[in-house]
Amino acid sequence: MSTTVNSIHNVTRRELSGYFSTPVAWVFIVIFLVMSGVFTFYMGSFYERGIADLGPFFQFHPWLYLFLVPAIGMRLWAEERRSGTIELLLTLPLTSWQVVVGKFLAAWLFVGLALVLTFPIWLTVNYLGHPDNGVILAGYIGSWLMAGGFLAIASCMSALTRNQVVAFILSIVVCFLFLLSGLPMVMNLFYGWAPQIVLDGIASLSFLQHFADISKGVIDLRDLVYFALVIGFWLLANILILDIKKAD
Repeated sequence: MSTTVNSIHNVTRRELSGYFSTPVAWVFIVIFLVMSGVFTFYMGSFYERGIADLGPFFQFHPWLYLFLVPAIGMRLWAEERRSGTIELLLTLPLTSWQVVVGKFLAAWLFVGLALVLTFPIWLTVNYLGHPDNGVILAGYIGSWLMAGGFLAIASCMSALTRNQVVAFILSIVVCFLFLLSGLPMVMNLFYGWAPQIVLDGIASLSFLQHFADISKGVIDLRDLVYFALVIGFWLLANILILDIKKAD
């Protein structure tokens, strides 16, 4: 067990340090912080609402992640395959799942760092009023879990191709489907002919619904299990894809 943990830790540390050795990390963080501010204060009418909460801040996170997280995830495996370093990486005394989990954790921690750097808006809302900080903390937890779901999908898509642009587009498409799965525009396509169990299954896949529930301050076990299953499923698919390509 200790060997496994050390292996994952070493991969995570290697990948995390790699982000800050290139401009990618700084560009992502700056864009995320700027866009979060723009959406919150201008499109979300933060001041005009006169309510001391971070509803306008969190409501745009799914759409920010839809484009920014695939931009991080697209390079996880596509770049390794393009540069030929994936063969070297997979010949190390590491199992595929250790490498996949290590790379995923590094990217997830990096996104978490970008999320933590938005703390000035938390200080702002506390200065202006008396918000429920428990609800705000739940919103941050839900946002990070949702980012993990997006990232697991992006990592899997990146393993399918050596082209980062293709990986980016595939990631956006799949993530977009998960976002829209519970909305009326999608559900209306199934009403009238699909059984109720199918409708419930499709609706339960919605990132938006599970994130909205958590951001209201209710951390339900079902929502936590949902994100854990989504992350686990796509990481497992990632491992299988790598094993198949390695066998080829």
